Amino acid sequence: MTTITNHMPTAELQALDAAHHMHPFTAGAELAAKGARIITRAKGVWLTDSEGNRIIDGMAGLWCVNIGYGRKELADVAARQIEELSYYNTFFQTSHVPAIALAAKIAELAPGDLNHVFFAGSGSEANDTNIRLVRRYWEIKGQPEKRVIIARKNGYHGSTLGGGSLGGMSGIHKNGGMLAGIVHIDEPNWWDQGGDATPEAFGLARAQQLEQKILEMGVENIAAFIGEPVQGAGGVIIPPSTYWPEIQRICDKYGILLIADEVITGFGRTGNWFGSETFGIRPHIMTIAKGLSSGYMPIGGSIVCDEIANVIGGAGDFNHGYTYSGHPVAAAVALENLRIMQEEKVVEHVRDVANPYLAKKWAALTDHPLVGEAKLVGLMGSIALTPNKATRARFAGDQGRVGYACRERCFANNLVMRHVGDRMIIAPPLVITPDEIDVLIERAWKSLDECLAGLKAEGTQIAA
Repeated sequence: MTTITNHMPTAELQALDAAHHMHPFTAGAELAAKGARIITRAKGVWLTDSEGNRIIDGMAGLWCVNIGYGRKELADVAARQIEELSYYNTFFQTSHVPAIALAAKIAELAPGDLNHVFFAGSGSEANDTNIRLVRRYWEIKGQPEKRVIIARKNGYHGSTLGGGSLGGMSGIHKNGGMLAGIVHIDEPNWWDQGGDATPEAFGLARAQQLEQKILEMGVENIAAFIGEPVQGAGGVIIPPSTYWPEIQRICDKYGILLIADEVITGFGRTGNWFGSETFGIRPHIMTIAKGLSSGYMPIGGSIVCDEIANVIGGAGDFNHGYTYSGHPVAAAVALENLRIMQEEKVVEHVRDVANPYLAKKWAALTDHPLVGEAKLVGLMGSIALTPNKATRARFAGDQGRVGYACRERCFANNLVMRHVGDRMIIAPPLVITPDEIDVLIERAWKSLDECLAGLKAEGTQIAA
């Protein structure tokens, strides 16, 4: 039997990695010179690297390891499913038990009339599916000109051509262009862009850009609006309270389909099963992935309302799909993940234990000289780094320079806390305990102190 273990010194592993492995969202030459950190095993909220360091994972992998690492139940389910039915497709009028059972469970958990699931291998693929779903829907309804999808700047919907086009990340658009028929409005980022407006007034104004864009493009051309309940990769941008109610009103007024991208916010991250429930959103489609299997297997999907599913299902073949749509092993693992979450009351733990405990300690980070804002919903938080809290000023030089320096101190202190520009963000496993939250916060303070010391040493002025 072939096994893969850490059988080489770290330097040799780093050299092999640099020679053959192309990393996503990475400057390859810079990483090759520095050397990747090699993660060898994990348990609960803890990672271990090839040097034996124990690292607290404040990002749940890539926003996904909701039930924590090392759950033997998921390994056992995967092994049983591989032995019983390792693979079969769901094309050509066939199905299999894991896909059927998982679709039924998702429909049970999802709010409203979101009763149908089109499976994909990732959130990026699922958002590509959504583009085709909404355009096909309007075509069948006799309105083929309704093809434009409105999204948001700094939103993230994946890195495939379709998902990357929906997202508002200019760096992705520069790497290969965009699909036609996708336009963007501004994000509801009050801290960075709100000026003298109150958060409530700013949130309302940003939501009303949707109505302005609909009227500018012509309602007869608009297929859908897509947005994350909380902009995750954009910096954990939690919108003002006025934002989503106004977005919902506008979509309802003009009959625009509403897509909630729940790839990050789904499956407990915000203290409810779905972020749409937290923010009162009534979507026609929800994009899911990540927490669906807690990252143990690649799987994603689109949860579709009755109206769209019935229209598309009644009009002949829907010519779309993936080899691994509803992969039986991935589906079986996801189903077991959801069983564990329900039986162990993981969502309730987020709502009643972990969030209240973390919220107080996270808010207290604003006492640090570098921190101007600390925002948290569920187990999804961000802090804004600034040289001047009163003016919400940016640091001189390249945006993200200070955030990167802070991230480097976090990693040196065995804490995974990510930076987006000069915001630091966390999304730890949902099973994190109060004692582990104490460790996370202690290491965050230490890293902020070291970052501040570095800035002062280089002469950066920090307002008292």
